[in-house]
Amino acid sequence: MAKKRERRVGPSSDRSKTRVEASTQKHELGDDSVNSDRRQITIFIIFFIVIPAVSMLVYSIKHTPRPSNSFVTVSGSVHERGLVKLDINHQQILTEQSRVLETNGSHRHFKNPVLAYITPWNSMGYEMAKKFNSKFTHLSPVWYDLKSQGNGLVLEGRHNADVGWIKELRLRGHAQLLPRVVLEAFPKEILKKKKLKNKAIDLMVTECKEMEYDGIVLESWSRWAAYGILLDPDLRNLGLQFIKQLGEALHSVNSARDKPLQLIYVIGPPYSEKLQAFDFGPKDLQSLSGAVDGFSLMTYDYSNPHNPGPNAPLKWISFCLQMLLADGARSLAHKIFLGINFYGNDFILSEDSGGGAITGRDYLSILEKHKPVIQWEKKSSEHFFYYDDKNIKHAVFYPSLMSIYTRLEEARSWGTGISIWEIGQGLEYFFDLL
Repeated sequence: MAKKRERRVGPSSDRSKTRVEASTQKHELGDDSVNSDRRQITIFIIFFIVIPAVSMLVYSIKHTPRPSNSFVTVSGSVHERGLVKLDINHQQILTEQSRVLETNGSHRHFKNPVLAYITPWNSMGYEMAKKFNSKFTHLSPVWYDLKSQGNGLVLEGRHNADVGWIKELRLRGHAQLLPRVVLEAFPKEILKKKKLKNKAIDLMVTECKEMEYDGIVLESWSRWAAYGILLDPDLRNLGLQFIKQLGEALHSVNSARDKPLQLIYVIGPPYSEKLQAFDFGPKDLQSLSGAVDGFSLMTYDYSNPHNPGPNAPLKWISFCLQMLLADGARSLAHKIFLGINFYGNDFILSEDSGGGAITGRDYLSILEKHKPVIQWEKKSSEHFFYYDDKNIKHAVFYPSLMSIYTRLEEARSWGTGISIWEIGQGLEYFFDLL
């Protein structure tokens, strides 16, 4: 178009000059077009990408709850600050959960043994184990699985072991390190074949020696129940004999601390008021007490998405201890690590029930977003609240200072220790109670 306009006004004798001027003008207009496009792109990027990104960043910094590994020390304990109570609110939790007692990492309030689990999929637990090392007597990272492989066995999990973290733990405190081993190998083969049984025991003892552990936490009872082993009296007895033999083998070896290696055995709660064949009962406790140093009792997961409710009602916990410590086993209470959950549950209350476990970080996000009214459920001795999200009603049960405190008092009254599943899922100020 520019070239045609120049041709109409320019004399015929100056066609060359006209073409040059037209060409120059075309370039100038072309440059203007390019610059205009660039300006539009720049404006688009600023308004539709940069500004929203900056806004989101500012919002996240301003509104995201303080991460659990970022804490502020204070001079008063949670008791002295009046935080262990029934009447709590979301804002108080958001404000106080990261404020911990200045001497919290070294002073123990709960004098009985404390076993703390750490999972590799939740790195916060590793930090809590270091920070509050002196609060624990036993630390159990969930690292190992003993599996069948062909006609033999293999102990998997050493790749999970963090040698640097282990060294730092040793420098910070005296908590004993007993990684968990889940017995996933085919149980009938291990229990019936002497060679495989000895191999399984040797694998675990050797790993303790090579990695300088203080022992292991073994989980097999629930696996044996799933395979029907506990319904067969002969196989059940072979299972108990296997645990005894493992305990004796560990006790025959000294750890790097010059103490016998320890065995802690994981047991589930009874499933009814009358003990069944697959339940671990007082006779089993008495039978194994000489070979096992402690029993990690899983008193949590009382409810589930299909039957939503409290995580571990206090009366149910007491009932589990009554069942386990009956028939002359009361004197063995000191060997029990009573299970306490540091995780919670967010249940969906609808016909299509659902939901599941939540960590402390999830819990804080829900409090920040929905600002719910928190209630105390007297029957279970747990705090809970409701909230609506996209017209779907939820119920959240998550530990509070008061719910944990009441369970610690229950453990004290029985003379048991506690086991925590798991420390990376709790809030910072929970550790002030330990």
